[in-house]
Amino acid sequence: MLQAFIITLREGVEASLIVGIVFAYLSKIGRPELKKTVFWALASAIAASVAGAVVLARTQFNSDVFEGWVMLAAAAFVISMIWFMHKTARSMKGEIEAKVAKYTGGAGVSKLGLFFFVFLLVLREGVETVLILSAVSLNSTELLSFTGTLLGIAVSVVFGVLFIRGSVRINLQRFFRVTSVILYFVTFQLLVSGLHELSENGVLPSSAAEMRFIGPIVRNDLFFFVTMLALAGLMILMEQRRRAPEALPADATAADRRRAQWSQRRERMWMTAVVSTSFLFIFLSTAEFIYAKSSTALSPTSAVTLVGDQVTLPTAAINDDKLHRFGVHIDDGKGGSPEVRFLLYKKPDGNIVSVADACQICGPVGFYIGAQGITCKMCASPLNAASMGQPGGCNPIPLKSTAGGGQIVIAASDLKALVPHFEK
Repeated sequence: MLQAFIITLREGVEASLIVGIVFAYLSKIGRPELKKTVFWALASAIAASVAGAVVLARTQFNSDVFEGWVMLAAAAFVISMIWFMHKTARSMKGEIEAKVAKYTGGAGVSKLGLFFFVFLLVLREGVETVLILSAVSLNSTELLSFTGTLLGIAVSVVFGVLFIRGSVRINLQRFFRVTSVILYFVTFQLLVSGLHELSENGVLPSSAAEMRFIGPIVRNDLFFFVTMLALAGLMILMEQRRRAPEALPADATAADRRRAQWSQRRERMWMTAVVSTSFLFIFLSTAEFIYAKSSTALSPTSAVTLVGDQVTLPTAAINDDKLHRFGVHIDDGKGGSPEVRFLLYKKPDGNIVSVADACQICGPVGFYIGAQGITCKMCASPLNAASMGQPGGCNPIPLKSTAGGGQIVIAASDLKALVPHFEK
């Protein structure tokens, strides 16, 4: 339940923060009629997220490839949103409403661009959340997982409302500066994550050098979430500390003074709520991240030796869904004997498959079983258990083996072919 809650909270708060920025922005520039477009985009994205996740789960279409393209498309719309906000900020001398209409080429174009901006960002978060939670459900009861998901969504929506209420009276130029930085982080995260998904699935060319750069960024994507929340919280906090009591005319009535005091107390309440929830979310997400990191350590390697020209292992020991890691020293013909690590794994269909503890893209970094299943330690990419033993993407390099008489037999020549991967 807690894991489902944290996953939904992280994905939902990112979407709520971005949508909250859009709502607050529309209020500031005097275009409240466009809020209907945002609501339509939200509803469409939520429906498409569920439908898309169901289709991806029931077909052979690669969900990672779909998500990669959605991320890149969303990044393009975020960049256009930043460009538009900068243009609007530079045009603040005149009537902002007129300038907005001029720069967007009319209400129709504005609505269409706004719709796809919100739709793609929420779709990306929605599909990713549904797919991740489908994996989490395998490790927890469905009721608890569903409850955690609902709580995460509810808290995310509350945060979005708090952010809109707390930022509505912030100076427009200051609002532009901070939210532009947040959107730059969103853009960078989308670009890197999109390229990573497409690279590991062979759509784009990739190499170990590229993954050494992209992998740690994707693996530690909590940094983006924490930074965006911290910026939003600090923006509200600084405004709260800077805000002076509203000056009232000398002839103001007692009712006017009470109304002004109530308005100021209400604004402080909204701002305090945004700051408090922002840093509470940061604490919860960081705690979950630290806990998750403790489960990424590779299991111990069991040493085996060549007997003649082969390695023989009993199949009786491979009777669960864990990764069984082995290592054997192989003469490389150059005076060295690097350890070649390989894995034995019982697939969902009951067959035992042998693979190298390395992949073509990321190298010999190893694999572990985490919350999302079998995962590459370099790029944190989850794998489909049914695809173990198949080449391509970030899958472990296939290793030939034969099974019979209660034994798994791996030839020394096949192990020697893996030596170059473990010498890197």
